[in-house]
Amino acid sequence: MSSSIKEIRNVAIIAHVDHGKTTLVDALLSQSGIFRDNEVVPTCVMDSNDLERERGITILSKNTAVNYKNTRINIIDTPGHADFGGEVERVLGMVDGCLLIVDANEGPMPQTRFVLKKALEKGLRPIVFVNKIDRPRVIPEIAIDKVLDLFLELGADDDQCDFPYLFGSGLSGFAKEEMESESDNMMPLFEAILRHVPPPVGDPEKPLQMQITTLDYSDFLGRIVIGKIHNGAIKNGQQASLIKENGKTIKGKVSKLLGFEGLQRIDINEAFAGDIVAVSGFDDVNIGETIACPDSPHPLPLIKVDEPTLNMTFVVNDSPFAGKEGKFVTSRQLKNRLERELLTNVALRVEETDSPDRFSVSGRGELHLGILIETMRREGFEFQISQPQVIFRTIDGAQCEPIETLVLDIPESAVGSCIEKLGTRKAEMKNMQTSSDGRTQLEFLVPSRGLIGFRGEFVRITRGEGIMSHSFHEYKPKAGDFETRRNGVLIAFEEGVATFYALKNAEDRGVYFIKPGVKVYKGMIIGENNRPQDLELNICKTKQLTNMRSAGAEELDTLQSPVEITLERALEYIGPDEMLEVTPDSIRMRKLNKKKTLKKRTQRQREIATLNKKIYPQSVPNNYY
Repeated sequence: MSSSIKEIRNVAIIAHVDHGKTTLVDALLSQSGIFRDNEVVPTCVMDSNDLERERGITILSKNTAVNYKNTRINIIDTPGHADFGGEVERVLGMVDGCLLIVDANEGPMPQTRFVLKKALEKGLRPIVFVNKIDRPRVIPEIAIDKVLDLFLELGADDDQCDFPYLFGSGLSGFAKEEMESESDNMMPLFEAILRHVPPPVGDPEKPLQMQITTLDYSDFLGRIVIGKIHNGAIKNGQQASLIKENGKTIKGKVSKLLGFEGLQRIDINEAFAGDIVAVSGFDDVNIGETIACPDSPHPLPLIKVDEPTLNMTFVVNDSPFAGKEGKFVTSRQLKNRLERELLTNVALRVEETDSPDRFSVSGRGELHLGILIETMRREGFEFQISQPQVIFRTIDGAQCEPIETLVLDIPESAVGSCIEKLGTRKAEMKNMQTSSDGRTQLEFLVPSRGLIGFRGEFVRITRGEGIMSHSFHEYKPKAGDFETRRNGVLIAFEEGVATFYALKNAEDRGVYFIKPGVKVYKGMIIGENNRPQDLELNICKTKQLTNMRSAGAEELDTLQSPVEITLERALEYIGPDEMLEVTPDSIRMRKLNKKKTLKKRTQRQREIATLNKKIYPQSVPNNYY
């Protein structure tokens, strides 16, 4: 690693989700010469997590480094979703410049505002890259004008507003300073980084100060901490001090010092101020803490991130099917896993409750917590989750709730329905723009609790053609109560296996979430009722043998397709008296504290039916009731 700070550039790539950050990093890596000519390089090489590849989004920030003209460029790819804003905030503290990517067609979006605001607060001067200019019917100059308006709206200073900008395509692998010019590579972008991103500020001669921004784990090295060296130098095998959040100092040793080169971590002997490195040898460590010189330990300011806005309760599974599908089912295992997540997830909060089997978990949004739940599920955990609740705050004596900026890009035919639905959720429309391609962009300010359960409705209204994005705006006084789910649910009457015969007979009651052959238990939610009330159904009833036909003989009939319940949809759907049961194999919803549904009249009818069965045993099937 070079000791010259002038030979280093630290830059973060920030943007709205799906505007092409990771694809652009692919192009920079491939054209920097770090891959062999015959090496097969997958797309989105920075998205190494399975969930990232499946969903096509970046969840965790990642480091890479390339060399260009004897200059080391450390590149950090950041998430675009506001739910993972904690990743963005901590990364911006270790870079000296940023590359803001904007889609040439969509222009600035809600998350663009969020990440740009964080960058401007850090005093960074972004380089704007208008991406996807090779798409048809795009006018990149309009995107630049919208970006400038956003800079002014966010209170950028004169130097920040005079931002450099380039046009190009990450997928096609080219960048250019003017639309009229020709280019077939990314060299103009590399040159812009060298010109406009300042070298790191730091003194290699001062005592060591390195701030931890990312945590990782290796089976061979144990805990690995990643961060930027603000001052001094660090050597492999040297003694160092870890300054904790509470000011306590712990002596330790740098057992392994690693640098970044492309997608690999390489062994290095020494690194200096301005470099981004990985260090092993410190186990009890948290994000934001400082590794310092043992003789003169001085901490750096702690990293501050926005507080969570959404809360859920994680509960040990106690359903009738508990423990049948999961590997980790106890409260101790659940607690240890959540505590381990706190080590790397800075925007997450976990609190114990009065019950040892319940844990209060807070995060940035449904996606943020949904990714955690899906990750734990794939690891073999089995547990229950309560309905998501927004976190209220008391400001100046008034109860306030989080308000989000919501932007919808939808077909014109869906405009009226979206406005109507959001109106019932206390949303306030701020802007409406109609484009020439038959699509309309709507901007709202809506309470966070108004978005719970809205995504499913939005998909149905727009028939899957709409684009929805939102980000935190501010806290405002509570807007009042509103109804989020109008219809009741269909509930399984008893434990057993759902049959085609029973489901078909009750098909007119509503829509199902299950198919025939699915195991159910008493209290399990199996569908949505057509009416506002909850309804119990015996869906395990079978056709009985008669003199006319066999029990297995089915009519040439079909059953309506069930509604697919994904984890995200289930989190949006469950009510306050319901729980979501999550296992490695299943997603189930169930009712809690279910009152006795059989009234005296129904009980009397059952008594009469039992009596009739004794008198006329062939007229009433065994499991008719």
